[in-house]
Amino acid sequence: MNTTLAAGANLDFSLAQQLTVIALCALTAFISHMALAVFNDGVRPFMLDFIQGRSTRSATTAVSFGLSAGFIFGLGAPMALSTGVLNPWLLFLPTDILGLLAPKKWIAPILGGAWGAVVVFGLNGANNVAHDLPVDFLTAMQQMSTPILFLFTLFPVLAITKQFGRKWGGVAGVLELALVVMTMKIWPNMFAGALAMAVGVLMLIGLAVAKDVRERKAARAEGGGVEEVVLADDPMASLFSASAARLRTFLPLFMVLGAGVCVLAQMHIFGGGEATSFLIAKGHYSEAAQVDFYRVFGFIPLIATTALASGAYGIAGFTLVYPIGYLLPNPFLAAIVGAAVFAVEVLALSYIGKFLGKLPSVRDSSEHLRSAITDTLQLAILFGSLMAANAMGAGLGILVVGGLYLLNEAMGRPVVRMAAAPAAVIVGGILLNLLYWLDLFTPIKS
Repeated sequence: MNTTLAAGANLDFSLAQQLTVIALCALTAFISHMALAVFNDGVRPFMLDFIQGRSTRSATTAVSFGLSAGFIFGLGAPMALSTGVLNPWLLFLPTDILGLLAPKKWIAPILGGAWGAVVVFGLNGANNVAHDLPVDFLTAMQQMSTPILFLFTLFPVLAITKQFGRKWGGVAGVLELALVVMTMKIWPNMFAGALAMAVGVLMLIGLAVAKDVRERKAARAEGGGVEEVVLADDPMASLFSASAARLRTFLPLFMVLGAGVCVLAQMHIFGGGEATSFLIAKGHYSEAAQVDFYRVFGFIPLIATTALASGAYGIAGFTLVYPIGYLLPNPFLAAIVGAAVFAVEVLALSYIGKFLGKLPSVRDSSEHLRSAITDTLQLAILFGSLMAANAMGAGLGILVVGGLYLLNEAMGRPVVRMAAAPAAVIVGGILLNLLYWLDLFTPIKS
């Protein structure tokens, strides 16, 4: 499959798409202001103190900004500009911040809608200006697509190796490689990693479930069939129950949110992840749905437990509305299905928490999946960024971009590692254009 995008990925949206983005940003900012949901998983644990009045709005906003700014400007904006596809870091992290920042309930949707307007009206202008520069660093950034898509395929192998050891990891690696080669040979128009990822994730889940079943059987045999009883006055159980009840109170609002996110995904102007953005840009919607569906397994336990512990849900829920939206034929059906999915998620939240408590290996698998996704994407984004640097400036480009990345590491990562390399490409591209205007650099002919 050809993973290179056409030069000049555009962000020229229709009126319906513009209004959807603006309305959804207004809604997510309002929900963030109400402390009902945030997108950043790192911010969610801080929400309980805010909800219970132990932390101020300004302090919580500062936490949200500190944990989100690097992803917004270092990953969200560069990915959107290079693919022509919006992403959650660009849309929902800023509305987390703006919603928490707003001093009044009615101000939050105004600030969120204003950010949505900046995105849909401002990005295309910035995109056009960048493509007209002597050193077109946005087109160069499309070099990132191949390493992101293919290295991302390996995340189940890494997760299996970390949880179940080198033997099972080796088996998974050989199996995935064989499936990638077979897919490229037999189905050349299909994303080569799709089948391999499916088998890898199923293998990980199968190993985890088998381990949990064995351990539960052993525990029952040793305990004479006596099951562990959770005490009714357990403070964590009481907290989880109160959080679930709080979220159910706002079920209609969550259904509207689910409808909006699903409609945005159905419009194919939005990708839920790095690999997904490039697949959506290429028109490979079924493969994008597959990739985001696998990511769900890594995030359900995290989102469920943090939501139950904090009383704040995820803006995209368990992210199931992403793959569902990509595959639905029209926005009206997407709105209905998205609302229904969020209703089921919120109503089932406490049951999911109890179920996960009985499957510790499956819970561990989700942590290993998230870690593996991060590891593969960090390498892929770094490698892809260096490829982009080479495309726009050869050795000098690699020196500038690689040097900025290493400097960020040496300074203690003021920009988070995942976002540092794309941010370095943009800064490097601007610097190469300045050198060109000073007659100190000749752009590479494409």
